[in-house]
Amino acid sequence: MSYIICHLSLVIFGYLLGSIPFGYLICKAKGIDIRKVGSGNIGVTNVIRALGLKWGALVGALDILKGVIPVCLAIDLLSFDWQIASVAITPVLGHIFPVWLKFKGGKGVATTLGVLFVLLGWKIFLILITVWLLVLFVFQIMSFTNLLMASLFPMVFWLSFESLAYYIFSIFLVILIWWAHRENLQRIKEGKESKFEFKKTL
Repeated sequence: MSYIICHLSLVIFGYLLGSIPFGYLICKAKGIDIRKVGSGNIGVTNVIRALGLKWGALVGALDILKGVIPVCLAIDLLSFDWQIASVAITPVLGHIFPVWLKFKGGKGVATTLGVLFVLLGWKIFLILITVWLLVLFVFQIMSFTNLLMASLFPMVFWLSFESLAYYIFSIFLVILIWWAHRENLQRIKEGKESKFEFKKTL
């Protein structure tokens, strides 16, 4: 019974931690409602637009930690892949559907990076980040880069684990990220999606 309680506690903790809208809170502290700036998203890219790279980097680091902490705890305290996977998805769900902001949150990408760092290890994570940066540099469209990289998750997880639980987890992750980017996808189709300009950012 205590083992079940531990699992459920981690699921709830992961979701609530993921729900903390750091982008919104930091911008609010600076007198800005991030939901009324740029794309209206509370994530890293929009925070960079509103406050600059320094604050965007801080939000990114905090959002990544939201993914790291629950998964580390799950690996330490739980035994089965499906249990760890069920905890790993919760901070991403929390970020996209935060209870504190009426379930209207970010895209879930930074938090997903935190989850991937722990589950896949730093070597595979570094390869993914390198590819992500190259694609972003070539196309300069953040949402397109995120969607393309998310589409690779099932293959990466299958090659890394050969675990059905993690494979299903990766598919669910793809669905979540694509759903969160549905408006971006429409703008990409219409050729209206804004570009991520490295010179202005740096």
